Amino acid sequence: MEMASLLRLVALSLLLAVATPVRDITDACSSQVKAADFPHLNGSGLHLTLHHPRSPCSPAPLPADLPFSAVLTHDDARISSSLALDESSSPALDESLASVPLGPGTSVGVGNYVTRMGLGTPAKSYVMVVDTGSSLTWLQCSPCVVSCHRQAGPVFNPKASSSYASVSCSAPQCSDLTSATLNPAACSRSNVCVYQASYGDSSFSVGYLSKDTVTLGSGSMPNFYYGCGQDNEGLFGRSAGLIGLARNKLSLLYQLAPSLGYSFSYCLPTSSSSSGYLSIGSYNPGQYAYTPMASSSLDDSLYFIKMTGITVAGRPLSVSKSAYSSLPTIIDSGTVITRLPTGVYSALSKAVAAAMKGTPSAPAFSILDTCFQGQASQVRAPAVSMAFAGGAVLKLAARNLLVDVDSATTCLAFAPARSAAIIGNTQQQTFSVVYDVKSNKIGFAAGGCS
Repeated sequence: MEMASLLRLVALSLLLAVATPVRDITDACSSQVKAADFPHLNGSGLHLTLHHPRSPCSPAPLPADLPFSAVLTHDDARISSSLALDESSSPALDESLASVPLGPGTSVGVGNYVTRMGLGTPAKSYVMVVDTGSSLTWLQCSPCVVSCHRQAGPVFNPKASSSYASVSCSAPQCSDLTSATLNPAACSRSNVCVYQASYGDSSFSVGYLSKDTVTLGSGSMPNFYYGCGQDNEGLFGRSAGLIGLARNKLSLLYQLAPSLGYSFSYCLPTSSSSSGYLSIGSYNPGQYAYTPMASSSLDDSLYFIKMTGITVAGRPLSVSKSAYSSLPTIIDSGTVITRLPTGVYSALSKAVAAAMKGTPSAPAFSILDTCFQGQASQVRAPAVSMAFAGGAVLKLAARNLLVDVDSATTCLAFAPARSAAIIGNTQQQTFSVVYDVKSNKIGFAAGGCS
């Protein structure tokens, strides 16, 4: 790795070292999901509490002084990352893991939501980022042979778990790492499989592929495959690691599917809300409007859908229908700002600006070029709807359309796309979103959480 990259990683580590102390979970911040509190949950399945990264109830909050421009920078790195597989070979590694080569991948960034996952026997609880754009689940493990970023709570100790086991290089799961991480697996001198999860913003996790008992809510599953990180560097907040929910046999979803089924749903709460949820397993199908999952040659582990139109104040944008399908469209829980094909974005920006002509404009902010004076909750924003194949529609409230970048400025929470359009988490907030992988469809329902 180049010296400049190493210096950037050191700087990020120093930033995390002065992060905001972990806040206690008060009575107002529930640590358990009650199905009765959320209209689209049923009594079965596995339900986990989901927290916004800037929520006062988050068990691993971002640093209070982290500017929103940093969030946008890492969000852009996530989008800019190559989706192509790095096919370079990896040499045998010594036990320090220090010589592992890292290829490109998608950025975890700092806009992801967090939940808790139990691991080991006896089970210990860890704060984990939830990401539909990643496959491999990993968390930091002692003795942190090279480096661990600062996390909320103690680092997982494999020696304290009676059910822990490392995975050998000859195991089929070791070979599966190539598709799960877009990096080739490596092998330690003691024949333990080494994973390499690298991200577009120079963050990474490297360690041993392992298996142990995972506990989620009140349920547990033995022989869960995950990465036991010994070198974890970058801006992961105060989380212990990452839960991958992509379409890959090593993802949490696919490993739980034999007992819970191939579906999961979530409701992403706003930053002012106490919590939302992540639910794995059965759901109430009659409550959703669906759009079929689409296929793409970019990456078959991601979730693609087809966007068909956008209206502003009831009027369709002045673009052709083909403009919406000029790029493949991904729906992603970890991207903050939605990206649209350039022509569609330009038309949306103009239409929103025209509808808000009575609101004073503000200078561009980072990657956001359509900005206004005030806050999203205070300005008069037009009704905007996003339509998808099959008839599913997202009717965006002001909080889904605009994002407050500082105390005096709010901006259109969209930007031009590069190689793919992406439906980000700002637009998904408060909607219940279900990923029914078995039926190859994604559903939306309004009013899932606050």
